[in-house]
Amino acid sequence: MRIDGSGTLRASCVLCPNPGPMTLEGTNTWILREPGARGVVVVDPGPHDERHLERVARTVQEQGAQVLMAIVTHRHPDHTEGGRYFSELTGAPVHAVDPEMRVGGAGLVDGEVLTVDGLSVRVIATPGHTDDSICLLLESDNALLTGDTVLGHGTPVIDGDDGLGPYMDSLYRLRDIAREHQVRTILPGHGPILSSPLSVLSSYIDHRESRLDQVRSALRAGATRVEEIIDRVYPDISEQIRGAAGSSVRAQLRYLAVRDELSAEAES
Repeated sequence: MRIDGSGTLRASCVLCPNPGPMTLEGTNTWILREPGARGVVVVDPGPHDERHLERVARTVQEQGAQVLMAIVTHRHPDHTEGGRYFSELTGAPVHAVDPEMRVGGAGLVDGEVLTVDGLSVRVIATPGHTDDSICLLLESDNALLTGDTVLGHGTPVIDGDDGLGPYMDSLYRLRDIAREHQVRTILPGHGPILSSPLSVLSSYIDHRESRLDQVRSALRAGATRVEEIIDRVYPDISEQIRGAAGSSVRAQLRYLAVRDELSAEAES
């Protein structure tokens, strides 16, 4: 399962040494560069790990290149916390949807194309994991950088009770984009690259629908509290990620309530 250095013609990965239950092997920091060009875009500098951030900057310098822009895919600290130090190291602005995550950079708008020294990436708003989550379409490589919206293995936590509806919409949208643009590679924020995007996105959608069915079954069986639903739906979960499972269950309950309300309105 090789991650560090992996990628596409225009994208290479520097893996941050911050493995854990929520970060898998660590945060993938992506270096994007048009072949033969000097300007570089760095996606998700990572946490405030000075050695990692300096290694990313050194990797770019050793290529005879220069970081002209950094982008964060969402607000979580394992992607953003090192942004200020990385900007100090490189002089590059950090762009983000969330104003608090920016360092001298601008906001990111759905559909806009960012161009740096011949390299073009399209911003795709994909709320759900967080409300500020984005993906980036690297069309020249038929690749999609997904942050935590799609992981190299496993599935992400939904951060917020209202996030599952937008997340499902984001998954369907990404699947449509993958078809339309013939995406061949997913470059995730954690875990290894994925080479079957349509299959992965379909399995994500099926997984979420299956979890919703399990939550419904738990409710029908008499579960009334989040902890009881966790015990039924995630019986083998470790204590390290039980809190994350609770967030997912609350998001699922909210999503089911909204869907039931819409169904009732449609029938009336």
